[in-house]
Amino acid sequence: MGSLALTGRVALVTGATSGIGAATATLLAERGAHVLVAGRDRARGESVVGTIRDRGGRADFVAADLRTAQGARDLAREAVALGGGRVDVLINNAGIFPFGPTDQTPEGDVDAVYDLNVKAPFHLVAALAPPMAERGEGAVVNVSTMVAEYGVAGMALYSSSKAAVNLLTKAWAAEYGPRGVRINAVEPGPTRTEGTAGMDEDLDALAAQAPAGRPAAPEEVAEAIAYLAGDAASFVHGAVLAVDGGRTAV
Repeated sequence: MGSLALTGRVALVTGATSGIGAATATLLAERGAHVLVAGRDRARGESVVGTIRDRGGRADFVAADLRTAQGARDLAREAVALGGGRVDVLINNAGIFPFGPTDQTPEGDVDAVYDLNVKAPFHLVAALAPPMAERGEGAVVNVSTMVAEYGVAGMALYSSSKAAVNLLTKAWAAEYGPRGVRINAVEPGPTRTEGTAGMDEDLDALAAQAPAGRPAAPEEVAEAIAYLAGDAASFVHGAVLAVDGGRTAV
């Protein structure tokens, strides 16, 4: 089962029904957390929960539609109820990433990306960080992207939404850190997930620009998230950790 450093803590993971979110939920459960697997697809969510339980962990599925502020607030409320009155760890992982030329981007896509990638984390932190601060402890990890650091043609919408998440991470660290809530982010590089299926050539091309020379597995990103969520990162506040095979370092 490995380290049980998160025993007794309740962790809410958004977008946890596949990919990085599922890998993170599984790893946090292995480390002892009661994990709330949030997503829109109940069948996939229950599958993740089943995997965690089969391995001896504790998990529950919670349905979530984060496209509206009310949906985010509803999730926070339901998570607190399922968590026995608290959420100790929040992983803001849910996101969408449509690519394409700026002048061909529908207005609806602009709204959808900012609603899910920026507003949902904002409303979840607004709901869950203050109670953490009242208890004097808690952790939030936001999932960003390496392309929030540099310009890539066709990625203006997605990249800018995650650049906003990076700044929110630092602002929230300043706001809630003094009261014991650590807020950090990870910036994954190209990662092979269900969501990137069919993009193998694009992933390989992006990965070829980095020292590692390959895409990541979801579990590799999950390890970084779990580190920031746990006590081993007790002196880490407002960090944006590159998990991109070295791409932004060269």
